[in-house]
Amino acid sequence: MNETVLDARGLSCPLPVLKARKRLQGMAPGERLRVLATDPKAPADFRLYSKESGHRLLEDGKDGPDFVIVLERGA
Repeated sequence: MNETVLDARGLSCPLPVLKARKRLQGMAPGERLRVLATDPKAPADFRLYSKESGHRLLEDGKDGPDFVIVLERGA
C-alpha cells in the first residue's frame, strides 16, 4: 500500500488539516497519508475532517510526543 508522510509537527490547527487536505488532493483513491502532528487539537480536527471529506480515518493515536493520524484517500 502506498503511504505518504506529512510532517506537520510544530504547526497549530487548522494548518495540519489544511496541509493534509492539499496533499490528499494529489493522491489516488486508496492511497494513505500519515500525518505527524504535535498540536493536541489535531486528532479531533482530523476526526471531524474525515467525516466531512469522505476520507477514511485509519489511525488516530500517539507515538511519544507526536500524534499520528493515518488517512486513506476516498473516492
